[in-house]
Amino acid sequence: MLCTSVANGQNVVLNVEFDSTAMCIGRQTRMKLDLELDAGHNVIMPELDSDTVLVPGIEILKALESKSLVNNGKREKYMQEYLVTSFDSTLYKIPPYKVYVDSVEYISNSPELYVYNVDINTAKMDSISPLRTPVDVQLGWEEYRDSVYLGVIVLYIVVLLVWVSYIFFKKKHIVRIVKIKPKLPSHIQAMNTIEEIKGNPQLRAPGNEKEYYTRLTDVLRQYMQDRFGFNAMEMTTSEIIGELRKIEDKEKLKELQELLEMADLVKFAKLSVDMYDSDRNLLNAVKFIDRTKNVEEEKVKQPTEKRVVNERSKRQKILLLVVMVMFLMLLCVVVYLLSTDLYNLFN
Repeated sequence: MLCTSVANGQNVVLNVEFDSTAMCIGRQTRMKLDLELDAGHNVIMPELDSDTVLVPGIEILKALESKSLVNNGKREKYMQEYLVTSFDSTLYKIPPYKVYVDSVEYISNSPELYVYNVDINTAKMDSISPLRTPVDVQLGWEEYRDSVYLGVIVLYIVVLLVWVSYIFFKKKHIVRIVKIKPKLPSHIQAMNTIEEIKGNPQLRAPGNEKEYYTRLTDVLRQYMQDRFGFNAMEMTTSEIIGELRKIEDKEKLKELQELLEMADLVKFAKLSVDMYDSDRNLLNAVKFIDRTKNVEEEKVKQPTEKRVVNERSKRQKILLLVVMVMFLMLLCVVVYLLSTDLYNLFN
């Protein structure tokens, strides 16, 4: 390594050096500029780039490294490295470089670089072999092995994908047919329950008046809720009559009102009622239902069955679909690897 230094001012040292004093033609080497001086000065370094020609025959390829160091706050050091090359063999003397410190010019040393050529032994020119024609090389198992393995994997995935697809499209949801008991019209349901009350001797026995009227009024409240659409099960007697007056005449509701009021007295005031009044109130309930029934309900066709899809078979279909997608993605990856391997094998 050539390393020279020139001090062109007090406490200023400027060096230019190469990694080697000699290099073969066409090779590359590094040139380094070092500047050391007292801290606190304004420094302007030369600007060199890939367009800069050091001397005719030597060119800069690129700037490599630039550093600025301060030692204990007293001394500063600037370093810049460049990658250079040459394609002409000779001895080159690099001209000095200029650096400005506080507008004062300092000049570097002039390093030398010897670029030598490659020696050719002309005595053995006859030993140089001519160009040979291409030779066909037989590919062995080692070269084909990966492609064969990938091809087998592709075939295996295709078979699995076809099998899963066949199951997916063949497999149907398991559907159960559930029998449904047709819903009776509201007035028929109410009349059937009243017949049960009428035919129950225990309800008609003395001392069971509270249960008797509770059952009877519940039937009426449920009927009114289904027939007219207001929540009669949660309403008082006066609220029910108020709603019915929007639909029926006041006179037609007189008997129903008496029935509901007597039922309230029996349930909450423990009023004792004879069998005659109980039968009369039951008859009034039947008359109210018969007078207000909606005959159109009987004409509505009620479903007798419904189809229920088995959730387990539905989940199985979704799982098969997910497996199909995964196999398809895996097939794409393996086909890509196989294509790349075959391309590299025959090109």
